[in-house]
Amino acid sequence: MAIIKNNNSVSHSKDANTTGKVITCKAAVAWGPAQPLVVEEILVDPPQKMEVRIKILFTSICQTDLGVWLGKNEAQNVYPRIFGHEASGIVESVGEGVEDMKAGDHVVPIFNGECDDCVFCKSKTSNLCKKFRVDPLKSVMVNDGKTRFWTKQGEPIYHFLNTSTFSEYTVVDSANVVKIDPNAPLKTMTLLSCGVSTGLGAAWNTANVQEGSTVAVFGLGAVGLAVVEGARSRGASRIVGIDINSDKLSRGISMGVTDIINPLELHKPVHEEISEILEGGVDFSFECAGNLNVLREAFLSTHEGWGLTVLLGIHSAPKTLPIHPMELFCGRRIIGSVFGDFKGKTQLPQFAKQCMHGAVKLDEFITHELPFSEINQAFQLLIDGKSLRCILHL
Repeated sequence: MAIIKNNNSVSHSKDANTTGKVITCKAAVAWGPAQPLVVEEILVDPPQKMEVRIKILFTSICQTDLGVWLGKNEAQNVYPRIFGHEASGIVESVGEGVEDMKAGDHVVPIFNGECDDCVFCKSKTSNLCKKFRVDPLKSVMVNDGKTRFWTKQGEPIYHFLNTSTFSEYTVVDSANVVKIDPNAPLKTMTLLSCGVSTGLGAAWNTANVQEGSTVAVFGLGAVGLAVVEGARSRGASRIVGIDINSDKLSRGISMGVTDIINPLELHKPVHEEISEILEGGVDFSFECAGNLNVLREAFLSTHEGWGLTVLLGIHSAPKTLPIHPMELFCGRRIIGSVFGDFKGKTQLPQFAKQCMHGAVKLDEFITHELPFSEINQAFQLLIDGKSLRCILHL
């Protein structure tokens, strides 16, 4: 059922056909750093070659959206812009050449695409893509270097992270769209666009946590708790959760954390505490806070000889790793993980089916739900540390 919007009303009609037409719809537009998003009517062009236009049904906010909205990295400050990269919806129409999906398909947009043709996509050891990988500086479409969003006055509105999901309709390169089982609940599938896939995949794919492994998770937001879920489901024997927010520590316990540490209550570095309680350190640590001091503690909390630190936090400041090269000779390693090392289009459909069958407790990540019109309140919930994921209903 197509949805057509004009300046005055919303009409629903089974006969309505928006294919090939410009759609007027509502979007939350950012006009400047830290300015409240403005929910206003915009124009959305039809998809061009190898593009897909999606009717977004659910979207949510993560720390990446918050960081770029606050303008932490000046190089990313392009306005007006439509943020958002965690969502689910239904294909409204497809452009020329798109053969793996059609109008009506249930889909999840992904910020880290897969073209299946470049040297990266053909590699068995990388989930990056030459043209459609995550790129916060990219703000236009690949085809023509232009936007598909416009103000009603005809001025361009820029894209974000290949997805721009804070809009009732969005246009995305087909490489950044994943078709999922039509029986999958779209509300919870939203979480696979970013947070859950990133965290759980880091435990499953990047670190390959095994039964009996010991794990430390620094930062118990949605991504950190997804790491916890991944480690729990793999049978980790000890999962240490580290956070300065007592509510997040409590939530961590309910989701599988076996030991909690609040750095504000310690009189010694966190890595020393972990080394004492786990006889030399953990097998795997995950830095999910985007803080260099935390990253160093995560690195030192792993066991000499084999410890691995997985970097997941977004570090906007142009600073280098707080590690001396000689420290790597102690056998500790460090690696970054993008989108949990999932190849989006190849592996996410199967991951979605696993979630449908209860392999992952997705519902526990949704702490709030609000109408799309209250998106600024959803941002505030995240700023205040009160929400993991606030699902916005469009």
